[in-house]
Amino acid sequence: MSLPTVTVVPPGIPLQGRVAPPGSKSITNRALLLAALAKGTSRLSGALKSDDTRHMSEALRQMGVTIEEPDATTFVVTGSGKLQPPTAPLFFGNAGTAVRFLTAAVATVQGEVVLDGDAYMQKRPIGPLLEALCTAGVEATSPTGCPPVTVHGQGALRVGRLEIDGGLSSQYVSALLMLAALGEAGVEVALTGKDIGARGYVDLTLACMKAFGAQVQVLDDSTWRVAATGYTATDYLIEPDASAATYLWAAEALTEGRIDLGVANDAFTQPDAEAQAHIARFPRMDAVIDGSQMQDAIPTLAVLAAFNTTPVRFTQLANLRVKECDRVQALYDGLNAIRPGLATVEGDDLLVAADPSLAGTVTDAVIDTHSDHRMAMCFALAGLKVAGIRIQDPACVGKTYPAYWDALRGLGVKLAFA
Repeated sequence: MSLPTVTVVPPGIPLQGRVAPPGSKSITNRALLLAALAKGTSRLSGALKSDDTRHMSEALRQMGVTIEEPDATTFVVTGSGKLQPPTAPLFFGNAGTAVRFLTAAVATVQGEVVLDGDAYMQKRPIGPLLEALCTAGVEATSPTGCPPVTVHGQGALRVGRLEIDGGLSSQYVSALLMLAALGEAGVEVALTGKDIGARGYVDLTLACMKAFGAQVQVLDDSTWRVAATGYTATDYLIEPDASAATYLWAAEALTEGRIDLGVANDAFTQPDAEAQAHIARFPRMDAVIDGSQMQDAIPTLAVLAAFNTTPVRFTQLANLRVKECDRVQALYDGLNAIRPGLATVEGDDLLVAADPSLAGTVTDAVIDTHSDHRMAMCFALAGLKVAGIRIQDPACVGKTYPAYWDALRGLGVKLAFA
């Protein structure tokens, strides 16, 4: 059975207007968990309502947390300070942050918790986090090193140190840091390797933890000491999503338009906001761009680079291979579907040949998104300049930006769904 598609009709004019990006997915899922672990009621404003945050909120509800949604951007979360054992496995779709954060948090549940997801989730590694939990005396197992995961919680965290290899994903580090505040005594969280993917997301985690009353001391570049404070209910404002903003910044650059996001570029604290500086240099982007600290922005930058005046090499992309899909391969396939030879892969580097003459051409390219929201949204940008690109499974943007296609329409872009 063929998948539905959407074709973006090149507007041929600068895109102008105002688009308010959705709330940050990364911050929303952190805040949902910490509010659930706090005793009392927290109000989360400016939050994202999407597939990923729905999976997180539903899992928390299964563990005894009351979550109300009075409007489209607010969660009101009431917790007892303790998660209860769910009566059925928790299902997360392909929400990586949710499953990784909760795999650690349920170590404090008194009983067994099973965490699972869809076919894509069942290919996403979680082994380093399970190894860290097992070393700390928590029974956490997976037959494949990917979900489904079974955790036998002990009701409390009774160790003074947690160690993790954060090279594959900063989410493992964030998961343990958030767990550490629930210890019976202070807990040190230490990296076992030198590298950490997207360290900026750890900074987001620490900021969110502190907002909910945690006390964290940075001992050095690879060690944190977290006091046994637990969490305190609070009202928390979530900033707009920087990853979502990258598509709008790129659409503005590609069409020489002017799109008002309603927030200053330098107001974002999320790592992907670094992409704005690269987008601002289009069509003379840097020859080499390091993707290690702004991983979710790389698909946007890679498609933008296809229209740059000179080639661009994207480096440090190993983590992109274990996202919702292998994004290095998906970008390679999609760019070459638009024009053969447009992209090459060397190890974990992606080289985009760049060809400004692509603008105004017509193709019959079909983009396999692998149900990855970022593949759909980034290749829509190519459709602003090249006619005929058909993007499969357009509904997958619901994972983090359900209103994406409406946002493009609001800017005057015509879309053809089939």
